[in-house]
Amino acid sequence: MRVQESLAEESGFDLLVMGRPEGPGCYCYVNNLLRDIIGRVTKAYDYVVIDNAAGMEHISRRTTGVINSLILVSDYSTSGVRSTKKIFDLAKEMTIKIGAAWLIVNRVDGALSELEDEIRKTSLVFAGEVPYSEKLAKWSLSNKPVFEFNDAGIRRRVCEIFERLMEDKNADRACKRKV
Repeated sequence: MRVQESLAEESGFDLLVMGRPEGPGCYCYVNNLLRDIIGRVTKAYDYVVIDNAAGMEHISRRTTGVINSLILVSDYSTSGVRSTKKIFDLAKEMTIKIGAAWLIVNRVDGALSELEDEIRKTSLVFAGEVPYSEKLAKWSLSNKPVFEFNDAGIRRRVCEIFERLMEDKNADRACKRKV
């Protein structure tokens, strides 16, 4: 009931924001509860996006056993791309069923060729890159919602990636309305 009360229902999507655990200790009960809740709530939706904080703990907690599309985002660095490989390898090790696995490189401010070898080693499908934007960096410091950010170049790039991920002509129409 608390989960249903926590859902923010909006036009076209609902949002459930989950906090972090309080203090040290075992989270086995919380993880089992979360696994059960996610399993029940997601049945009502065609698409579910679970946006995790950077790190591998969410994968190792196995809060979901099936991921249709695993989308890993790295910054423009060798260590960032290597981290996405570690997360992907851990998900496979945890026997999570993964449909497609994608890599997006964010804040690119140089030649992507510098990372080609590392990207190839991930075994992830490269979905695209988002260029570095001074305007977006300043925006993120303003504490304003990213949905209100209005830079046609960045939006266009994100929409191109979205189209690849969705493989759906509806994504194309939705992006064209917003650009």
